Amino acid sequence: MKIQPLKWLSLIGIAISMISCGIDMPEEKKTSYETMTIEKQDITVPIRFSAKLKGQSDVVISPQVSGQLMQICVSEGQQVKKGTTLFIIDSRNAQLELEAAQANLQAAEASANSAKLEYESNKNLFEKNIVSRYMLDNSENAYKQAQAAVSQANAAVSRAKVNLGFCTITSPVEGIIGEIPVSEGIQVSPGTQLTIVSGNTKMEAVFSVPESVLEEAVAEGYEGKVGDALKVFPDVTFMMKNGTEYSHKGRITSATGVVNAATGTIACKATFPNPDGQLYSGIQGSIILPYNNENVIVIPQYAVVRLQDKALVYKVKDDNTATAVTVTIEDTGNGKDFIVTSGLNVGDKIVTVGANNVQDGEQVLFPEASKNE
Repeated sequence: MKIQPLKWLSLIGIAISMISCGIDMPEEKKTSYETMTIEKQDITVPIRFSAKLKGQSDVVISPQVSGQLMQICVSEGQQVKKGTTLFIIDSRNAQLELEAAQANLQAAEASANSAKLEYESNKNLFEKNIVSRYMLDNSENAYKQAQAAVSQANAAVSRAKVNLGFCTITSPVEGIIGEIPVSEGIQVSPGTQLTIVSGNTKMEAVFSVPESVLEEAVAEGYEGKVGDALKVFPDVTFMMKNGTEYSHKGRITSATGVVNAATGTIACKATFPNPDGQLYSGIQGSIILPYNNENVIVIPQYAVVRLQDKALVYKVKDDNTATAVTVTIEDTGNGKDFIVTSGLNVGDKIVTVGANNVQDGEQVLFPEASKNE
C-alpha cells in the first residue's frame, strides 16, 4: 500500500514537532559482560569406577551324597533364612545304611560285654593262681579289641547319620536363591551344582582403583599400608547403570596389597547394607568416590569457549578489553564447573556469562559498570 503525499507531510510534521518540543531520541547503551575474579578454593570431585556387585557370602549349593533329587523346596529369586530347607535327596539308602550301622553297633557292644566278662573272670582266677598269665593277657587283649570294635561301630553310626542328614539340604546363610539348573527326579552327586544362595544382607561392590588415587589418599604416618589407607576414604555411593543412585552409602572395606602390573590398579571392595533386598549379585554399575581437591582454581563451565580441541576463556585486561587465553581444564563431574590446571592465575578477571559472544579485543567493561563492580 502506498502512503499518500498528505500522510507523508503529516509524519514529517510530527517529527518536526518532537524535535521543536525538545524530546530526545533514545540512545543505545552498551552493557558490560558478567565477570569474575579468579580465586583458589576447595572442591569435592566425584570419581567414578566401574563395579560389579556380589553377595558378601555367595554360597554354591552342592549335595554331599549321591542320590535322586526328590524335591526342590524353593524357587529362583526367593528370599530364604539360614536353615531353610532347599532340596531333598532320596534318603532310603542312607536310612538303610544307618540301620545297618546301628545293628553292627549293637553286635559290637554285645561282643565287648562278653569280652569284658571273660577278662574279669580270668583276672579273678589269675589272682587265685588258677589260670596262667598267658590266658589273662589274651582275655585282656580280646576285651580291648572288642572296645575298639565298638568305637568303630559308633563312628559308622555317626557317619550314617551325617549322610542321612545330607539328604536334606538347607541354606547355610540368609540370602536369595539364584538360578536352579536342575529338576526333580534327576540323579545328583557331590559334583552337581544345585544353585547359589547369595547372602544379600550386605553386598560387596568389586572395583579397581588406580594406584595414584590410593597413594594420594594415604595420610602421613601410614607408611603406605593399605589397611590404614582405607580409613581415610569417605563413604562411597553406588550408581546403577540407569543412573539411579542407591539410597544407602557404602564403605571401602578391603584392598589388595598388590598392584596389577598390566593395569596399574589395585582391586578394592566396598560393602553396602542391603536391608530391603534391592541389590542383587551380578548387578553392574559405578562406585562414586568423593575426592577432595584443595586450593584449586574453579570456574563455571559457561565461561569456557570450545574451539576445536582447545578450551578458551576471555581474560579482561586493564583497558577493559577481552583477550582469549588457552586453559587446561578438568571436569568436576558436577555438571557446573571446571577445574583450571593451567592458563589462569589468582587475581585474573575473566568473562563468565556471555563468553560465547565475546570477540578478541572487544571492550567488555564500561566505566559505569566498572564503578558498580
